[in-house]
Amino acid sequence: MADIGQRGWHVLADDLAYPIAVLRRSALMHNLHWMQDFAHRKGVQFAPHGKTTMSPELFALQLAAGAWGLTFATVFQLSVGVAAGARRAIIANQVLGAADLAGLQQLLRQTPDLRVWFLVDSTAQLRMIEDWAASQAGFVPFDVLLEIGIAGQRTGCRTLEQALDLAQALAASTAVRLGGVECYEGHAAVCDPALDPVQVSDLVRRVLAVACACDANHWFAPGEIVLSAGGSAVFDLVLPLLQAQGLSQPVCGVLRSGCYLTHDHEHYRRYLHLVEQREGLANSLLPALEVWALVQSVPEPGLALLSCGKRDISYDLALPTVQLHAAPQIRRLQDAQAAPPDWRITALNDQHAYLRFDPNSRPPAVGDRVALGLSHPCTTFDKWRWMPLIEDDGAVSGAIHTCF
Repeated sequence: MADIGQRGWHVLADDLAYPIAVLRRSALMHNLHWMQDFAHRKGVQFAPHGKTTMSPELFALQLAAGAWGLTFATVFQLSVGVAAGARRAIIANQVLGAADLAGLQQLLRQTPDLRVWFLVDSTAQLRMIEDWAASQAGFVPFDVLLEIGIAGQRTGCRTLEQALDLAQALAASTAVRLGGVECYEGHAAVCDPALDPVQVSDLVRRVLAVACACDANHWFAPGEIVLSAGGSAVFDLVLPLLQAQGLSQPVCGVLRSGCYLTHDHEHYRRYLHLVEQREGLANSLLPALEVWALVQSVPEPGLALLSCGKRDISYDLALPTVQLHAAPQIRRLQDAQAAPPDWRITALNDQHAYLRFDPNSRPPAVGDRVALGLSHPCTTFDKWRWMPLIEDDGAVSGAIHTCF
């Protein structure tokens, strides 16, 4: 990886096989520092979600930029982050299987300065942790966060009564230490400027009510109380939770956005416009990840097939969008042209993308290079073992690798 930037490669010079996912270094670094600065200005800590990229090189950049820690979804992902230098981490998921509990305990023993919190949302989960811990010699209690959820959506306690019953059980357990309260607000948002603030604020109030009750009952372990939230869509709306005051112990508010690092061209871009409006911002995050493909066939008027499919780019939230195209003689990225507005991707197979266009307009030609924008970078990163970093002219200046 360290030598790739010395090879003189260029994304438009046929030095790399197509399709190829690339990271634009200038946009990546802009996003890295913009979000860290946002958290600093708001007085909260930042633990970006590592599942997005699973890249040790990018983890190191995030930590060097000032991240408080990293967030993960599994113990395996955590192990990659610890190897990259993380010493604080939140597993924003339930941990309950014996192998995962053993793996986490091993990481904690091997790394004395490591601190990890994971989520608990039921007494059934707590009993599984306690049963496992009872058979372990030299067991070290786990730090946990009580999760508050949304009816009909993902994990988390649904009612105040359920949450307080669980909190009391966590406080009484010798297998865990209750360190705070957590939520994921993404499922409360629908990209509606009227509804999103109302629905997310309702979730924030519920989490704060649980935190205040736990504090009043002295159920939190000594030290800072961790209050955490924050996906990549409406991260501004959870700030009242992360900035909470009035508890008897210091509060550590932790924001956990992950997709911010590369942003995207469609899904998160729509949400970001609303964040910019609410915060009075402009030109905040920039798309940094794209997939270049070849036009490999134009078999009939109005249809071209690209050498990129489901194996290469995300399609779970939206189909890719056509951003740029360059004829074979183009060698500099700044000479690529914006794709005509009638060019659109209508379907993906495993290895092909269907590019539809107006048959009466200029068609793409076999051999053209096409840059595809995407939604949801998480499910593009996991399709690649490595990605080149490119400069604004398309020169390959480095690379990252992934550990999925």
